[in-house]
Amino acid sequence: MQPSTPATIAILVFPETSASVVYGLYDLFSSAGRDWGAIVDGEPGPQLVHVVLVGRTTGLLVAGNGIPIAVHATLADCPPADIVCVPEVNLPPGAPLDTRFAAEIAWLRARHATGATLATACSGAMLLAEAGLLAGCDATTHWAWCDVLARYPGVRVQQQRALIVAGEGGRLVMAGGGSSWMDLALYLIARLAGVEAAMQVARLNLIDWHNVGQQPFARLARTRQVDDAEIARCQNWIADHYMDAAPVAAMARLSGLAERSFMRRFRLATGMSPLAYVHTLRIEEAKHMLEAGDAPVEAVALEVGYEDAGFFSRLFRRQVKLTPLQYRRRFQTMHQALSRGVNP
Repeated sequence: MQPSTPATIAILVFPETSASVVYGLYDLFSSAGRDWGAIVDGEPGPQLVHVVLVGRTTGLLVAGNGIPIAVHATLADCPPADIVCVPEVNLPPGAPLDTRFAAEIAWLRARHATGATLATACSGAMLLAEAGLLAGCDATTHWAWCDVLARYPGVRVQQQRALIVAGEGGRLVMAGGGSSWMDLALYLIARLAGVEAAMQVARLNLIDWHNVGQQPFARLARTRQVDDAEIARCQNWIADHYMDAAPVAAMARLSGLAERSFMRRFRLATGMSPLAYVHTLRIEEAKHMLEAGDAPVEAVALEVGYEDAGFFSRLFRRQVKLTPLQYRRRFQTMHQALSRGVNP
């Protein structure tokens, strides 16, 4: 269930960070709920996450590579936030942090004490360590900082893990280096707004998604109705019957059109042939099943309408550029992690 009012995420910003990470997080958080409706239904949906950029002073702050960041609120004036997100600290490993970030460290400690979840990307975890919040916890950070992080008392560094949830109530969340900030964003969206909202953001932004992964499962058929009434009726029918035998022939009969007219009008209305449309719906539903469950590939193939599992696997690989098992290995972990993130 989606929240009735947007949750708030405060992103801490400072000159020693990367604007790409700050604005990347900002864009993904702001996308939740809003952009899926715009793409699928033609109208923006409700924005599920409100984002505020927080720093020592308001106005323009110049971050890495000379890129300006507009700070919305000061540390003292930041509104209540469900989550405080810390981007990377763009300094050489081992650089002293306690004096340079004294105000930010004190603010993070105070926010955590009042119940906020603290989430870090890359070397941002070092500020949690400086705040004394990681003692007795598993932790991760950019590989270049792992040796430094391990020097803090009681911190159990898990260098191989890209995402860690730690602390009482799971209120310390850390992502590793590189582009793992995207996984962090998806996790936090799932936690605040639900797994479906996070998966929508992943698909819209093609975060490690492929080709027809842009398409929103079989419900595309009923949410993007075409103007041609006969073809729209077929779209609505196929959304529930894509797994049936001979679905193209069934749609042609349902349309009441001659076969050639049906084929021509279907392609004109949807941009693809009826058979390609059916394959797209089937592959999308198969992807969802592979992400969410453990059914054998043969069972998935049969469930979506393919009696020949070999044909299904070849078609899947041609469309998605991965075999069904490769797809499952890559995306099931994220789906499960997001699902756990709602109730850590």
